[in-house]
Amino acid sequence: MTKTFTESKYGKPWVVQSGNTTATAGARYFVNTGSIAITITLPAAPVLGDEVHFIDYARTFDTRALTVANNGKLIMGVNDTLSVSTEGAAFSLAFSGDTYGWLITHGI
Repeated sequence: MTKTFTESKYGKPWVVQSGNTTATAGARYFVNTGSIAITITLPAAPVLGDEVHFIDYARTFDTRALTVANNGKLIMGVNDTLSVSTEGAAFSLAFSGDTYGWLITHGI
């Protein structure tokens, strides 16, 4: 189930994401792992400066982690997924190009 909170002052609306999905550039997710672990796949063809934002909505990443799938691009210079298991984590990823891929801009 997905809930959307309309707010356009700062970009795309925040979405409560309660299942697996593929992110779009600029997406902002309240990730609800209260019932199940969730995988969010990063965009397949990002461009320099694309961002995706994540917040642990139910404060349950420590029991049901968020997995961020790389979709063929690097995350922090590594060709692997990112597993976040810190309760209350909030972070953003920005695409820096193919050399280092998605980088954490703040949070966790």
